[in-house]
Amino acid sequence: MTTEPLQAPTDRARSRSRAAVVRDALGVGVAVGLSGFAFGVTSAGAGLSLAQTCALSLLVFTGASQFALVGTLGVGGTPAAAVAGALFLGVRNAFYGLRLAQLMRLPRAMRPLAAQWVIDETSAVAMAQPDRGSARLGFAVTGASLYLLWNLTTFLGALGAEALGDPSAWGLDAAGPAVFLALLASMLRGRQETLVAVLAVALALVCLPLLPAGVPVLVSALAAPIVLMLSRRREASP
Repeated sequence: MTTEPLQAPTDRARSRSRAAVVRDALGVGVAVGLSGFAFGVTSAGAGLSLAQTCALSLLVFTGASQFALVGTLGVGGTPAAAVAGALFLGVRNAFYGLRLAQLMRLPRAMRPLAAQWVIDETSAVAMAQPDRGSARLGFAVTGASLYLLWNLTTFLGALGAEALGDPSAWGLDAAGPAVFLALLASMLRGRQETLVAVLAVALALVCLPLLPAGVPVLVSALAAPIVLMLSRRREASP
């Protein structure tokens, strides 16, 4: 007679826990997925066709890399510089993948499919969970909702930009950089991250009139090792 009353609260707690994971994952997926509008507009403004824009979201599916690629093309950068910048920003997803592989331990057949959804948001939601089951659920719900909404809003944004004509005439060419900065600002939680961001901006601005389009973005990546080196020297000094 004691087993049933003790088991029922456990089941209810598990149900509430799963519902909370789904709620949080959907919140992240919807909030970030709406940024696809800005990417669609930015890509169209950079001269990419509707099909090319949608293909980027379907196949690449990592917002920072996509914005970097079309941003470089939009200011006249070479395709090589655009791809290099996008690849550089996408490298972090490989490190996320290593951590998630240990955390979720998905079946081998599912790993190639899950790899497409390894991005900042899915990794953050999965790693915030207390157990493997919740991590898998959070990853799946965040990935599915974000992938579907990002691609839908990319299509609508690019389609709307084509219908309006030149995005710069409406001021829509600033939408992409604005969203990119908004996403970046949420990651600046500590002094070291802030220093890296400030130094990266300074390096990019200094190099902008001196180097070809797209290259200043690559140079700004030096901000991270510079700040790290200076921090270690400061800690080592008496």
